[in-house]
Amino acid sequence: MKEQKHKILLVDDEPDILEFIGYNLKKEGYKVYTAQNGEQALAVANEKIPDLILLDIMMPGIDGVEVCRQLRLKKIFDNTIIVFLTARGEDYSEIAGFEAGADDYITKPIRPRVLLARIKALLNRGNRKNIVENLIQIKDLTINPSTYTVKYKDEVILLPKKEFEILLLLSTKPGKIFTRDEIYLNVWGNSIYVGDRTLDVHIRKLREKIGDNYIKTSKGVGYGIFE
Repeated sequence: MKEQKHKILLVDDEPDILEFIGYNLKKEGYKVYTAQNGEQALAVANEKIPDLILLDIMMPGIDGVEVCRQLRLKKIFDNTIIVFLTARGEDYSEIAGFEAGADDYITKPIRPRVLLARIKALLNRGNRKNIVENLIQIKDLTINPSTYTVKYKDEVILLPKKEFEILLLLSTKPGKIFTRDEIYLNVWGNSIYVGDRTLDVHIRKLREKIGDNYIKTSKGVGYGIFE
């Protein structure tokens, strides 16, 4: 019997999907909780505080985007990874998910081996040990890698995990332009496919929160931070 690993909340209104994905997750030793709608998802999440949530977007009642948005308002879920499951491929659906604070996006039909690989990569990124331990100061912005917190002057800015990791990566070498491929590799890992719009959405959300004076764009290349 495999040792239990992280806690995962699986949310989908289709019982067959809950059973299929849940079975594969349990085989890998994860502690799995399930919910069939948004209301149940919020209740279970608040009780269990999962390490990762697989969240269907299209559900009756409270949809996945709203569930994600509500969870991201609570500091206790700052380190919870939220991954959307959806059969929809439209850009607006993906953008809405990331704007609500999602960390990743997986389309149906689900392939178990791919899903498990991406979950493992996401959890490993969340627990990575190569984070710089010292505070990083850029103008009025203070970044604390060990606590995943950002302060602008004396105000704490709450960032979803991927937004923080992008900001942290860029801040490790002020003045350097990180290519898109470098950012994808360091933040998402090489086992996860990330669409071009994904990074742009995260950068836009970061600028909305920390202002336009930090992250610079090098057109056709990537992004950097300049002091």
